[in-house]
Amino acid sequence: MNKQELAHYIKAGKISQEIRAYIIKIVKPEMKLVSLVTQIHAKIEELGGKAAFPVNLSIDDVAAHFHPATNDERVAQGLLKVDFGIAVQGCIADSAVSIDLTKDKKYGPLIAAAQAALENALDLLEKNPSLHDIGKVIQETIEKKGFSPIINLSGHSMAPYKIHAGITIPNYGNGNRATLPAGVYAIEPFATTGEGKIYSGEGGNIYELENIKQVRSPFARKVLQYILDEYKTLPFSLRVIEEKFGSMARLALRELEKNGVIQHHAMLIEKTHHPVSQAEHTFIKTSDGKIIVTTRD
Repeated sequence: MNKQELAHYIKAGKISQEIRAYIIKIVKPEMKLVSLVTQIHAKIEELGGKAAFPVNLSIDDVAAHFHPATNDERVAQGLLKVDFGIAVQGCIADSAVSIDLTKDKKYGPLIAAAQAALENALDLLEKNPSLHDIGKVIQETIEKKGFSPIINLSGHSMAPYKIHAGITIPNYGNGNRATLPAGVYAIEPFATTGEGKIYSGEGGNIYELENIKQVRSPFARKVLQYILDEYKTLPFSLRVIEEKFGSMARLALRELEKNGVIQHHAMLIEKTHHPVSQAEHTFIKTSDGKIIVTTRD
């Protein structure tokens, strides 16, 4: 990583800190989800960043990968996870916050479990831990609080314009004794009152470029060019394509998906339909230490 890239990551992290505070300030029960994501995306751009992926608004047993379409009537409620990423010249800071929107704040302990697991994992980085060590401390922290980690979700490495760059950071002790090389990573614990596994549900209106190839429809080609120009290899949403291209957007995306040009990410749902909390921060591992670019609460 050169000095310019490091500066981009630091800037993305600072914007992430501001966005996190902004989200906590503006989220209210019964607020329309499409209004919420529109405000968050606008604020990211106002602060000089770009959304590294569509803001995920996942409720209760949905752990990740939901973004409302333009005409979606769903509202903020229950246990809301807001997973957001900031890109500055493709350099990404990834973070998430869980918000309890119930009247009696019944999800407080579950949210605290994921947050404590994240904090303990970040503290462990000083010892150059193995992947097993990181996963073990996440698992033990969550289990000691009476909950289960989601074992088939994980943290991940990142690279410019790549939100998942190949290395996974487990949320349980998996026996992998490898340590992390220098690079950019997100630690991302999920806690649940359920079994601790997720399955892939219906599409969550989030897409990603998979393979650039020619398609027959001139309109689909136009949409594809817009995706390449605006997002490169970063994920994008049905909502922004609808806003740009109108009612024909869905047909174009279906054609691109059918031809293997893009993939539609499925919602990730807890197997026993129990609520899920999430916490996440991004750090840079250097030759002489670490930088937590999205900071801590």
